[in-house]
Amino acid sequence: MAQTFDFPDTLLALESRAWEEIQAGRLTVGTAAAVQVAVREFAAEGGHDRYAVEMGLKKTVRHPDVT
Repeated sequence: MAQTFDFPDTLLALESRAWEEIQAGRLTVGTAAAVQVAVREFAAEGGHDRYAVEMGLKKTVRHPDVT
């Protein structure tokens, strides 16, 4: 069973921006780096696995209809 997280709005907004840039074919290094820093900080603060946080965040933003 996948772990669920209570992502802050700022992290959701960063990943949403990155996803929009990916879909438009214009993801920037700055956006990608900002997401990675925020994911690492969120994972470290909560004592979570960074990979699990990143996958959960992507699922939340990219596939909100999948539970």
